[in-house]
Amino acid sequence: MALDSGSQNPGSRSIMTFYPTREEFKNFSRYIAYIESQGAHRAGLAKIVPPKDWKPRGSYDDIDDLVIPAPIQQVVTGQSGLFTQYNIQKKPMTVREFRKTANSDKFCSPRYVDFEELERKYWKNLTFNAPIYGADVNGTLYDPDVNEWNIGHLNTILDTVERDSGITIEGVNTPYLYFGMWKTTFAWHTEDMDLYSINYLHFGEPKSW
Repeated sequence: MALDSGSQNPGSRSIMTFYPTREEFKNFSRYIAYIESQGAHRAGLAKIVPPKDWKPRGSYDDIDDLVIPAPIQQVVTGQSGLFTQYNIQKKPMTVREFRKTANSDKFCSPRYVDFEELERKYWKNLTFNAPIYGADVNGTLYDPDVNEWNIGHLNTILDTVERDSGITIEGVNTPYLYFGMWKTTFAWHTEDMDLYSINYLHFGEPKSW
């Protein structure tokens, strides 16, 4: 079971990165227990890099017509580190339309040398040119036959709640899709503190935490 060389100390609060083997990757709950034993939870976040031969979906060529029913424009006001975000709902758009918008000159990421420069530009421009966020889209892009780490059914107690009690809590025991662009922001919510959440980046630029 491999983790990055900078995070070997179980008492460390730095964010750990793990590289499970194909065999280790088969059992979600067991691997979560392992990373907890290494102290990964103390930082509040851990990064897990799937085995190279693992793919959640065969191809993404067929998702362009997927509809984002309620994209939001994130208007931010404030200064000196204290900001308020207002979400303005926009008309539905397809993934194709969203991608075209995100890659346009108006909304695309600026040029940058390293992450530190990009982060400075984020805070400097946070209140300008409000981005559009395709948030809370019900569903998953995982192929139905993917068994390992399928966000649609992780075989945890949350699946039991849905199966045995018939209780569905959207975004908690059902998956959500999110489509972001430069400066779209998702703040921590209460449920992110009360329960673990899992995110998989299907494609696009890296996500910053």
